[in-house]
Amino acid sequence: MSKKENAAENSGCGLSARRGAVGGQAIVEGVMMRSKQHTAIAVRRLDNKKISVTRKGNKSISDKCKILKWPLIRGVVNFVESMVMSFSTITTGTDMLGLDETDEESTSKLDKWLEKHGGKWLISVISVISLLLGLALAVGLFIFLPTFLGGLIFDNIPNLDGAVENVWRNIVEGVFKVIIFILYIWLTALIPDMKRVYMYHGAEHKSIFCYEAGDELTVENVKKHSRFHPRCGTSFMFSMIILSIAVGIIFLWAVETVWLRSLLKIALLPLTVGIGYEFIRYAGRHDNALIRALSRPGLWMQNLTTREPTDDIIEVGITSLKCALPDDFPGFYDECLATMEEWQKEKETAKDSEEAETPETVENTENNENNAENGTAEEEKIDA
Repeated sequence: MSKKENAAENSGCGLSARRGAVGGQAIVEGVMMRSKQHTAIAVRRLDNKKISVTRKGNKSISDKCKILKWPLIRGVVNFVESMVMSFSTITTGTDMLGLDETDEESTSKLDKWLEKHGGKWLISVISVISLLLGLALAVGLFIFLPTFLGGLIFDNIPNLDGAVENVWRNIVEGVFKVIIFILYIWLTALIPDMKRVYMYHGAEHKSIFCYEAGDELTVENVKKHSRFHPRCGTSFMFSMIILSIAVGIIFLWAVETVWLRSLLKIALLPLTVGIGYEFIRYAGRHDNALIRALSRPGLWMQNLTTREPTDDIIEVGITSLKCALPDDFPGFYDECLATMEEWQKEKETAKDSEEAETPETVENTENNENNAENGTAEEEKIDA
């Protein structure tokens, strides 16, 4: 660590101010970290195994309209902006992996045609379609399917009091949501690439915990911290499922039709998201017996969505975190960019050296090899 970084560690903001100062997201072979002012992405490239970084300033619509910072409303705004940023982060992270450096021969004819005739426009359309399909899948799995299954059960129970049925139906639908959520995460964890993403998820949490504790950001220090964080998106999703039960009991007591219940649940999502955000925000900044008890189910779920990271994965998490906090680690991002420029120049130099080998040189080499083979054949004849 440089002197600048040590100074940052010693003269940084107080520990209480560090809580909730940064959040993150795990992506394929990388980590995104977001502070109040900057968003940084660090990725372990596939072509040279080096860490590539990028950073940009944060802009929020709530900065232009104070009402959007009010409790409950700010949760909805944050959720929408986080969804947009998550999609953008995945796209940017993929571009940083170095996949475009593969040989031309490995590119399929379809990929070449799409790149030539569609370009960025076609890629954007495909991305939007993918996003819409993802949203449709989420609505189908976590809203329509639990509502449909709940209807199958309670439509066949006669002489059940309306108030009692409303309470139990919402509880049963909530249980179905939890089961579907757990199965979904468990199945995704079976995918090899997702296992590594969950390792990067663990590195993200451990790095943030290390920073919030005021420890020096080293691999050994990060290892000591927990991979279960109360402000995790997994905890937020689980909190929303539990809160949806209470919201359903209050607002859906007279609605039995499956499609109408599903539509009303979608309409009530902003309220559920707003309450869930306030809880996660409070839980991330406070530590007491009640908060620990309420946060425990979400932390249990992180056993599925996080894995213990290896040292090289932790390095990526640390790099992303430092790049997102220029006030605490001045000059670190510039050092990373300088390092990237150096190995990019080395790569270009190596490429120029390969291209410098002229066809004539290659032809002479082939002729020498042919002459050597002919000489060997003549010797064999003489021996015979």
